[in-house]
Amino acid sequence: MKAQAETKPYDTINVTPMLDLAYVLLVIFIIMTTASVQGLKINLPKPSNKPSTVQKEVRIIQILPNGSLLLNGAPITLPELNTRLSLAVAKDPQAPIMIKGDPQAQYEKVMEIVDMAADLRISNVGLVTARIGT
Repeated sequence: MKAQAETKPYDTINVTPMLDLAYVLLVIFIIMTTASVQGLKINLPKPSNKPSTVQKEVRIIQILPNGSLLLNGAPITLPELNTRLSLAVAKDPQAPIMIKGDPQAQYEKVMEIVDMAADLRISNVGLVTARIGT
């Protein structure tokens, strides 16, 4: 048996162990970040076999592409909307509202309305994702 006489340095580096470690760290990072992310708290209604016989007036708030607001089809300003919604909540604490933001509208306007509903403690808020009236 002949011993290796050459003592040339390696001209390549074996990167497989380094890649294995990188993949393990990546998986750990993904698992830890997804486990720490909390979503929105949503109070879902309890299922019931009885149909609801109470009809409530639904207020539909539309946000147009230019940022203007409509309440049930009528133009309204943000302070007027706040006043009208607070009066509606004073009459009926379970007053439902629906928010429909135009796809071209700024998302910030939609969040202003959602924040306003939260400030007024309106618990029955819906987001319209389809065309109204169809």
